[in-house]
Amino acid sequence: MSDTKVTWLTQDAYDRLKQELDHYIELRPVIAAKINDSREEGDLKENGGYHAAREEQGQHEARIRHLQELLRSAKVGEPPANDGSAGPGKVLTVRYDGDDEDENFLLATREEGTEGDLDVYSPESPLGKALLGAKEGETREYELPNGSIQKVTLVKAVPYTGK
Repeated sequence: MSDTKVTWLTQDAYDRLKQELDHYIELRPVIAAKINDSREEGDLKENGGYHAAREEQGQHEARIRHLQELLRSAKVGEPPANDGSAGPGKVLTVRYDGDDEDENFLLATREEGTEGDLDVYSPESPLGKALLGAKEGETREYELPNGSIQKVTLVKAVPYTGK
């Protein structure tokens, strides 16, 4: 990952991701042993166990690299200030123009909100970019994939507590 972005994480999320990283690192010898055992079973071209173990190893190594990068660039600490403005680490309540119901979501990385029931929207998404810095009651616009413009009003913005 060449363009490092800072990711806001609660201490709980950081600890959970660090534990996941440690788990994957501990699995390295187990997967290597699976590969060696499968290799000894014979012809590699027709050895499904070998290919499955190599695939598993690739997935684990990719996740390890992702977690290492994420944790290295993470900003860990208390939730952001409860100032009524939209930003990473906040639970946003929004109302779309023409809609009668509010929607709640966490503005953060997917890793931050994987434990809860909240949807997670990236600050890099079109909606996330449009809402960044908005104050409660403010209406912003963003472009939908079909090219039309959607208006959205920030109803409420509160710090995410991890629950």
